[in-house]
Amino acid sequence: MKKSVQKITSVVLLAGAFAAGGCSTPPSNAQVGATTGAVIGGVLGATLTGSTAGTVVGAGAGAAAGHEIGKRMK
Repeated sequence: MKKSVQKITSVVLLAGAFAAGGCSTPPSNAQVGATTGAVIGGVLGATLTGSTAGTVVGAGAGAAAGHEIGKRMK
């Protein structure tokens, strides 16, 4: 199971890196917050539950929270 969590974590981190690297303009604070939140939430979800569903839910919740936090930052 530990190997599965490492694979999921790697995929989430790579997806976040590709998403951030694909921007033609600097990302807004909300976009940075959403990306950061998705990565952290995905890693936490995978670690705490050890399941794909936990990873997806964690990434979604983290993205939503990170987006809202990023919007409020200046």
